[in-house]
Amino acid sequence: MSITVATWNVNSIKARLAPLLEWLRAARPDIVLLQELKCTTEAFPRAQVEDLGYHALVCGQKGWNGVAILSRFAIDPIVDRLPGDEQDAQARYVEGFTGGLRVAALYAPNGNPVGSDKFAYKLRWLERLRRHAAELLEGDDAVVLGGDYNVIPEPIDCYDPEAWRDDALFHPESRRAFRALVYLGLYDAFRALHPDEPKAYTFWDYQGRAFQLDHGIRIDHLLLSPQALDRLERVAIDRAPRARAHASDHTPLVAAFTEG
Repeated sequence: MSITVATWNVNSIKARLAPLLEWLRAARPDIVLLQELKCTTEAFPRAQVEDLGYHALVCGQKGWNGVAILSRFAIDPIVDRLPGDEQDAQARYVEGFTGGLRVAALYAPNGNPVGSDKFAYKLRWLERLRRHAAELLEGDDAVVLGGDYNVIPEPIDCYDPEAWRDDALFHPESRRAFRALVYLGLYDAFRALHPDEPKAYTFWDYQGRAFQLDHGIRIDHLLLSPQALDRLERVAIDRAPRARAHASDHTPLVAAFTEG
């Protein structure tokens, strides 16, 4: 029997509640890591997801950011902020233990424009994530760090690398920060099983008919500890939600794990 874990940037839970509930009913993932809720913790539609059999661990923020873990299993909360900066009030990280996995839903900063305070914050945030991940890897838990990393790791992960050359998502420093996570001993779940697959995108802009032309990028990732990698059975990008009306500009990434 498998446990499925999905990550999905819904780009406003209020605007995307109906598509989310529809997808939960159809796909029936066991654990879902959500990003960009754009609502407070109190405003999260907890009753609707609980009606579908999910527990919810939510870290919200009015109008911006916001992350959540949904699970068919009970969730033991661990942290609701990324350690390393007590002054950072942005709701970008929540971590808990559920279904035999230590999971985190994360929403890394976009960082544009390059050279701005936003880009500096992005790099600091990713460095904090690296330090926290290093501590997690010292334990024995099967760890899944899933979310919108706002990083295009390699040229294969982008329809037109030259078009993104000066963007914070593809900037060498952003990619270096992502590699630093991998070099710790984390594994990119999708590339672990699909190392050379092209056009494996999770995001398409709303502008310029990007989805219809398949002008996408891969910025949503599931990074796994060795213990989680050992249990990885399959991983796939579910494009169907992106094709529907009023869709998020992201689509779910779903992995299946053997039970621990």
